[in-house]
Amino acid sequence: MYQKKEVSVEEALSHIRDGSRIITSLCAQAPFLLLKHLHEVADTGKKFKIYSNMNLQAYPYLSDEKYRDRIDIDCLFQMVGDRVGHQKGLVNYVPGHLHDGTWRWAEINRPNVFIGAVSSMDENGYCRFSLSNIHEQAFARKADLVICEVNPNLPQVNGETEIHISDIDYVVASKEPVPVLPEQSRLSPIDEKIGEHVASLVKDGDTIQLGIGKMPDAVANSLLDKKDLGVHTELMSDAIYRLTEAGVVTNGRKTLHRGKSIATFAMGSQKLYSMMNQNPSVWIMSGNYVNHPGVIAQNDNMVSINTAIEVDLTGQVCSESIGSVQYSGTGGAVDTAQEASASKGGRSIIALHATAQKGKCSTINAVQTPGAIVTLSRNNVDYIVTEFGIAPMRGRNVRQRMDNLIAIAHPDFREEIKKAAEKTLLR
Repeated sequence: MYQKKEVSVEEALSHIRDGSRIITSLCAQAPFLLLKHLHEVADTGKKFKIYSNMNLQAYPYLSDEKYRDRIDIDCLFQMVGDRVGHQKGLVNYVPGHLHDGTWRWAEINRPNVFIGAVSSMDENGYCRFSLSNIHEQAFARKADLVICEVNPNLPQVNGETEIHISDIDYVVASKEPVPVLPEQSRLSPIDEKIGEHVASLVKDGDTIQLGIGKMPDAVANSLLDKKDLGVHTELMSDAIYRLTEAGVVTNGRKTLHRGKSIATFAMGSQKLYSMMNQNPSVWIMSGNYVNHPGVIAQNDNMVSINTAIEVDLTGQVCSESIGSVQYSGTGGAVDTAQEASASKGGRSIIALHATAQKGKCSTINAVQTPGAIVTLSRNNVDYIVTEFGIAPMRGRNVRQRMDNLIAIAHPDFREEIKKAAEKTLLR
């Protein structure tokens, strides 16, 4: 069956019809070979719409302006490749949460073509969406046309990851390298201090969610003395890998999926991918499940740890735009923060540097930068942390929040922030 379905890239893409609505697999699970050639469909005169997210490369279909009138691109979460297209006006941002954003988009746009990458087929005819099932399995099953590149470099990961070869219309052989992130560089003293503050809010036996970047790395380093942590997170990262290898993550006290680390996608080093390969204690599951509000809060003592671009003195958080310029997306920030706060014994934590642009501006301000997107409302955050300390938000009135946040702002900006607050917030 497999051999009968294997075709060249050119033949596989030739089956995409004019007016198709395409959805793809994401991030490290993206069909890199197929996406490098996807613009060739438009070269034949066909037009199509594509829901394309978390791209690590600026493929021609994303970045070449000659396709402006033939390729319509929607994006729920921008990474480096998507930003190139967005800056040129080629990529349209779709606001939405990770747990339901794709499904809401699909209600309107009804995708009928799925293009993805999968692992090698096993002896039972199953391939796997090993490094992302944010929406992959669900929409591969619904599509009229399913094209997958089969990549032996992808690990075999357990959970809700399987797709049978009989459900794939065309396969393309691929040996594209799986993208890896650089291993942890030396943390700055600021990162280390923030990590220490956050770690003081985490208890033995908690279940954690960590975002991506240096901030989670710093937090993970400071959690190495904890015991029996559990993992229920959208992203399986190197930070989680290090805690697992150190024996800190055991998942032994989890309320939900005890004994298993649960995530909906993964991105990190080759060591992370090797650890996940055929590991019965690591599961990738659907984003619609992992980040669902009715699921996250089932974990007692759930702690979400995310970062931000800026916060205001009432506790509103912007984590997706720089001013009015869309930088990333809402992702799972609201899903995880809101439900961690709602869980029994849970906490929602936002950790960020007190300054940005090499100390030129404060990330804590009386009000948000004009045009900035409020990702998390002031009702969704329990603690905000910088290198200067911890600002409790839960149950505090606006005056108390202001005082707490000014106390963790950089000393060079505290007086300025206080004066601005008196003009704008205390009238």
